[in-house]
Amino acid sequence: MKRREFIKVGSSVSAGAVFPNILRAGATGQKIRVGFIGVGNRGTQLMRIFQQQPDVEVTALCDVYKPYLDRDQEAIDPNFLKYGAGGAVPKFNAMDKFPASVKRYNDYRDLLADKNVDAVVISTPDHWHAIQTIDAIQAGKDVYCEKPLTGTIVEGRAMINAQKNSKQVVAVGLNRRGSDAFRKLVKEVRTGKYGKFIAGHGARLSNLAPSGIGKCPDSPIPAGFDWDKWIGPRPCRPYRYTTAPYYFRWHEEFSSQMGNWGVHYCDVMRWILDEEYPCAITAVGGTYSLDHDGDIPDTLEVTYEFTDKKLIHFAIYEGATARPIRKREIEIAGTDGVIYAGENGYDIEPQGSREFLNPKEAKFEAVTYQANNARLPDGSWGGSTLNVVRDFLDRVKDRGEPLCTLETGHRSTAFALLGNIAYHMKQRLEWDGVNERFTNCEKANELLHYRYRDGYKLG
Repeated sequence: MKRREFIKVGSSVSAGAVFPNILRAGATGQKIRVGFIGVGNRGTQLMRIFQQQPDVEVTALCDVYKPYLDRDQEAIDPNFLKYGAGGAVPKFNAMDKFPASVKRYNDYRDLLADKNVDAVVISTPDHWHAIQTIDAIQAGKDVYCEKPLTGTIVEGRAMINAQKNSKQVVAVGLNRRGSDAFRKLVKEVRTGKYGKFIAGHGARLSNLAPSGIGKCPDSPIPAGFDWDKWIGPRPCRPYRYTTAPYYFRWHEEFSSQMGNWGVHYCDVMRWILDEEYPCAITAVGGTYSLDHDGDIPDTLEVTYEFTDKKLIHFAIYEGATARPIRKREIEIAGTDGVIYAGENGYDIEPQGSREFLNPKEAKFEAVTYQANNARLPDGSWGGSTLNVVRDFLDRVKDRGEPLCTLETGHRSTAFALLGNIAYHMKQRLEWDGVNERFTNCEKANELLHYRYRDGYKLG
C-alpha cells in the first residue's frame, strides 16, 4: 500500500485495522507528513503542538517573510518591536532547527505541489484562509485551518462546497470545541435538569486607551517580506508596521476583533444554546477612545436574536475598562439558574430568589467543574488546542468527522462577520440563515463578499 493510499484509508475501514499500532498519540508507526503555511506567531504556536505528536513529521514550511521561513531570529526587522508588535513575533528555539530535508517555500502553491506533504496547517492572515484551503483540498491535502475561518460569508460556503466534492478531512481551529469543560457542559445542559437557558452574554476586554496600536507612516517594505503576496486578494496599499505582521487584526480589510475574539465567544454560546444561526442582528458602537491607525470600532455591542426566543449579546471594549461578566468567559442566563463558563471550567448556580415569590427552593445544587488541562509530552500546557490538533490527526487516519468541521467553523465565523455588517448598516438586520442572505437590506448583502484583486479567485 502506497503512503497516500494508507493515509486515505476510508472511514469504513479504520486505520487500526490496517496498522493497529498507529492510532493514538504515543503509538509508533507511519507518520503524517505535515506542511505549515504561515509560520509566524500563531503558526509557530501550532507547529510546536504538532511537532510534539509522535505520529507527525514536519516536511515543509511556507511563509512570505524570509526570517520566519529561515527561523532566523536575528534577521527579524527590529521595527516590529519598536512599533509594539513584539509580543506577536515568534521566539525560535531548538525545535526550529529543521534538517535540510524540510523544504522551504515562499509560495504556498509550491508547498501544495509537494508530494512529501499529506496534510497542511493554514495559519495565515484571515483574508487568505479561503483561497488556500480550497486550493489545498483540490491538491488532495487534508487541512487544519486556523480561526476565524474566513473574511466573508461567501468564502465560507465556497470552502464547504469544495470539501463536499472531495475526500479530504478539514478541521477548523476553534479551540474551545476541544475544551473538556465546554464539551462536558453542553452534555449537562442537554439533559434539561438545569432548566431552560435563554440568553448568552460574553465580552472581550482589552483596554488599549488612548493610543491603541499606535500610528506609523507608510514605510519601506521590510527586507525579505513579500508584501504583495501578503496582501493577496485585497487591494494594494503601502506597507505600514501598524498593519503587518500582527496589527492587521485592527484593519477591517484583513480582519477584526469580532473575527479574532468574537468568533470564540459566539461559537461556545451558540453551541450551549443549541443554535445554528440568528434570525436578526443589531450592533451599536464606534471609535470612542482610541486615536490610532486601526479602523475598527474600539467599543462594540452586538445582539443576535433567534427564532426560538433566545438571544446572544457580545461586546468588545478596547477603549475602556469594563467587567460585564462576573467570572470566567461567558454567562448563560436560564429560568432556574445561571452558567459561568470558560475554557478551563464552569459553574452552574441555581436561582436564589425571585422578586414576587420570595426565596424559592432551588431545583438543583450548585455545580463546579474544573477541566484537566491537556499537556504536551514535555509537560507544557497544550490547552484545548492540543485536543483539537490531536483529534485532527486521528481523523486524518480514520477519515472521520473532526471536532470542528468546516460547517461548524463557517457558522460560528458568520456570527462575527454578521456583527461587523450590522455595525456598518446601523440598523436591525434580518437574516435568512438557510440561503445566507439579508431579507430587509439589500445593501447589507453587498458586504457578504468583495471583489478580489486581479489574479485571485475562489477555486
